[in-house]
Amino acid sequence: MTDVTLDVAKQLVAAAEEKADEIDVPMCIAVLDDGANLVAFHRMDDALLASVDIARNKAYTAVTLKMDTEAVWEAAQPGESLYGIGETNDGRIVTFGGGIPLEADGTVVGGVGVSGGSVEEDVTVASAAVEAFDTA
Repeated sequence: MTDVTLDVAKQLVAAAEEKADEIDVPMCIAVLDDGANLVAFHRMDDALLASVDIARNKAYTAVTLKMDTEAVWEAAQPGESLYGIGETNDGRIVTFGGGIPLEADGTVVGGVGVSGGSVEEDVTVASAAVEAFDTA
């Protein structure tokens, strides 16, 4: 099983930043361990200040709910099973894409959260970090 160490987190941040540079969108990137503790955080130059908390909360959501925040969005719609969940946990649950759990051997061992662009751009950059984790 792969733990989310600082060395691993730095690799994920680097992969995410490379993808963010590629699409020309400055991002905030957060990497958390399985206890939702911050391991690494990076704010690219000119990334939105609001994205600092959003990125951390996306990663928190991915770890604590063991699902990506896009899936949370679907389940949080009116009439769905998690409707209203965004109002829990002191507002830390994010119900839009950009947070993805990190898994090893079928177990959630951490999470990555990215914010700064559109939801699609955030998901693209977060996915780059997950791909780096899968090959770490």
